[in-house]
Amino acid sequence: MPNPETSQASKYAAPDMLSESRVTIENVQPQVDEGAFPAKRVIGETVQVTASIHTDGHNAIGATLLYRKTGDADWQQTKMVLKQPGLDLFEGEFQVSELGYYEFTLCAWIDAYGNWARDTRKKLAAGQDVTLELTEGSVLINDALKEASTGDKAELVKYASMLETYEYQLAISSTPLHELMLAYSRRGRVREFKKILSVMVESERALYGAWYELFPRSVTDKKGRHGTFKDVIAHLPYIEEMGFDVVYMPPIHPIGSTARKGPNNTLTAGPLDTGSPWAIGSQEGGHKSIHPELGSLSDFHELINAAAIRGIDIALDIAFQCSPDHPYVSEHPEWFYRRPDGTIRCAENPPKRYEDIYPIDFECDDWQALWDELKDVVVYWAQQGVKVFRVDNPHTKPYPFWHYLIREVKRIFPETVFLSEAFARPKVMTYLAKCGFSQSYTYFTWRNNKEELTQYFNEMYNTEIADYLRPNLFANTPDILPDYLQYGGRSAFMIRAALAATLGASYGVYGPPFELCVTDAMPGAEEYKDSEKYEIRTWNLEDPHSIRDFISRLNKIRRANIALHGNRNLKFLNIDNREMIAYTKSTGDGANTILVVVNLDPHHVQSGYLHIPFAELGADQTYQVHDLITGVRFFWNGDTNFVQLDPSVSPAYVFKVLRKLKSERDFDYFV
Repeated sequence: MPNPETSQASKYAAPDMLSESRVTIENVQPQVDEGAFPAKRVIGETVQVTASIHTDGHNAIGATLLYRKTGDADWQQTKMVLKQPGLDLFEGEFQVSELGYYEFTLCAWIDAYGNWARDTRKKLAAGQDVTLELTEGSVLINDALKEASTGDKAELVKYASMLETYEYQLAISSTPLHELMLAYSRRGRVREFKKILSVMVESERALYGAWYELFPRSVTDKKGRHGTFKDVIAHLPYIEEMGFDVVYMPPIHPIGSTARKGPNNTLTAGPLDTGSPWAIGSQEGGHKSIHPELGSLSDFHELINAAAIRGIDIALDIAFQCSPDHPYVSEHPEWFYRRPDGTIRCAENPPKRYEDIYPIDFECDDWQALWDELKDVVVYWAQQGVKVFRVDNPHTKPYPFWHYLIREVKRIFPETVFLSEAFARPKVMTYLAKCGFSQSYTYFTWRNNKEELTQYFNEMYNTEIADYLRPNLFANTPDILPDYLQYGGRSAFMIRAALAATLGASYGVYGPPFELCVTDAMPGAEEYKDSEKYEIRTWNLEDPHSIRDFISRLNKIRRANIALHGNRNLKFLNIDNREMIAYTKSTGDGANTILVVVNLDPHHVQSGYLHIPFAELGADQTYQVHDLITGVRFFWNGDTNFVQLDPSVSPAYVFKVLRKLKSERDFDYFV
């Protein structure tokens, strides 16, 4: 016997359920942590939205993507199209044209007109009488007329009339009529997606750019002389010639004297030792001040303007920590960690102690004033003309702080770009990206063989991570001289430059040590000997060992080929030598296709047979590839071709694929 209470509940459940749409919307993408964080795009990019949309039976479904700039009152609409019927996968897209935030959602319904048109076409094909069906179609169209605009009413009337003539088959198969009916036909019970998802839109620099890191104090022509902003201005032609888009400088603020570090991180500094730029703050000022030996604020403005004329952005380091001499220490002692004896705790990574640095207590009682002050530091430098910031060790500060700071700064300066220097655990790195960082350092620095590189970049570019984390592939940093560079010689530097410049839309090097192929490291460590972090260095930029010409060529290739300005278009190819790696990048329309082959072995010539899916590249079976590094051209046939690379000459091919080549007589047609 049925339970009376269950029966009573069921009596009312069915009508309630049937009052809702029979359509289901699932797995809407892009969606970061169920909508908790925005996906990321740059101006001009297209946001492709996908969703699994289905219903019972064989009903046709109509679906609309709604989007708008956050804050706008009205939604814009575009149709979603069924791309994979077997998976009920619908796709729609919209373009983002302004900095800031966009939002989107979607709705779906059973498409009565779509059902009618599909079934009527089938009946016609079977030779059945469709007289009543034509009447049903007229009713549907006339019903849509009630909602149509004046211009579209005339079109709908035309199609309704066609159903009454010999042209009825044309009307039934008409795509324009279906478009009109999607817009105006009665939708019945509509399923609205219950979330409004967001997209953070940034400038192109958040996605694409070649970064060059330098210490301004080492831009000097005489050992022991402190470089200045004016020296950096004089140095800009050298950087421009190599084709870099961003010049990143470590902290430019006054350096503390207390517990100042000496050369090679020694604990005792001499009277002429310059100390670490990351020990920020002295009697000359703190995070809003400039180290006096670098120059004045006016000199800094001159540097920004001189760089801008050459198309170069100046990036500053944001390091939220203080020297014991920082004004914050005396003015706001409550912002720091206190030990039981009342002293302020220095930075530690046990057993290491960094007595020249005090970490900040982001959860102190006065945290709101502290957070506002640190946000104002970034705003101050943005007001001076800096729009690109590299953030030191963000993983040692609270996630909510970065979420607050980045959003607040972007509210005032939406063009700002934030690079996260977080060589941290994968979950920490990705969560910082979710908090708003435009770019992130990566583990590329330690990914050297083909298997490691292929797995790592497929993970970054072909999973949901690509919606919110943009990599910046630094080949080296002042903190890291990888073993591969220490022992691989000049060819190793060329290999890593070629990989970084073509695998990533953004990449960086720390120079001049990188282009000069400096390999001197501290014993048993991945750190430079006589590091610029602790002393002024002078460099012979004319050293014949330099690979500056190779880097210049790579950056010229990057600028000229828009396929290299993105990440998600990376596809690895099969080559039958584990010491070689190959991949392509291509624009969506196939107009620009780059094919890269790299010898990963810095010591030996390597060769192999490369399998190329020429049809996928839009090429005929006979086609030409032009190496943009050396200028050599190959006339290739079919999908398997031989390649060989000598790392002492050039460890990489960066081919431009020239399609639709009919014969060898056309070989010189393409340049």
